[in-house]
Amino acid sequence: MQKWKKSPPAPQQIGVLLFDGFSNHCLANTVEPLRAANMLSARRLYDWKFLSLSAGPVTSSSGLQVAPHGTLQTSDGNMLMVMPSYGFHMHGGWQTLAGLRAAADRFDTLVGLDTGSWLLALAGLLDGRRATIHWEELTGFTERFPEVDAVRERYVVDRDRITCSGAMAAFDLVLHLIGQDQGQALALEVEQLFMIRGSARSHKGGAGATRGYVNKALALMQEHLEAPLPISEIANRVGRSQKALSVRMQAELGAGPAQVYRRLRLNLARKLVAETDLTVGEVALRAGYDDPSALTRAFKTEFGVTPRTLRAR
Repeated sequence: MQKWKKSPPAPQQIGVLLFDGFSNHCLANTVEPLRAANMLSARRLYDWKFLSLSAGPVTSSSGLQVAPHGTLQTSDGNMLMVMPSYGFHMHGGWQTLAGLRAAADRFDTLVGLDTGSWLLALAGLLDGRRATIHWEELTGFTERFPEVDAVRERYVVDRDRITCSGAMAAFDLVLHLIGQDQGQALALEVEQLFMIRGSARSHKGGAGATRGYVNKALALMQEHLEAPLPISEIANRVGRSQKALSVRMQAELGAGPAQVYRRLRLNLARKLVAETDLTVGEVALRAGYDDPSALTRAFKTEFGVTPRTLRAR
């Protein structure tokens, strides 16, 4: 069962290990959701550093240079994300493998992004684990590492090892981690910010029929914030009973339709309070509240401050 909201833990310390030839797309899809989670929560939930095996800039496949914050050898933290992307075969030397093996003792979790799974497997760090890799490399990966249970999934979480199949799947993975760490309410808000529909919420990836109708319900809610639909009408439009929708949404998000719908409306209200000069009464109407007092009470319950207090800050 998913949790809708969680008390924020201490900031997660994340190292992103880059190699020449890394994918800009993969890097952005990894880091930007973390930045958004920090921004939307107004808390430092995640800290990240770009790392390399040696000093000096690292150059992406498209020529973007990144100056690392430090080296792998001198870093530790909660999670190490390994991102070689293109040309990964050239990075499988002794320095890389020794560095990854040593890092396994200093980082709680190791993550292979895109083709990072290959380097983790080459270092013996995926033996006996389920794992995935960019699907173009999956056949070769399966043949080269028979001791790894290779599967064709968007991402796989196996205890303290996580593997991911590519740049787009990296966003789904990070969204999953945000939901796991901080609760599904924040994960859903990050998803809204990036205008993503149907992002994976389970480590199995893929788009199952049940998650499909939950996503349809979320889309209907998002389209009807100013004039909210009855939950029974939403359930009818997605072809399910109200009870079935409630059970599935509770399982996937940790909250029922009414609570999720209220959060979406209040997210809009918070954005309008922070970014416009609309009165609280006008904000209330935009967010589907006829009474500004009702909005203020719901707003304070959800975010811990009133709209006027938030605007004053």
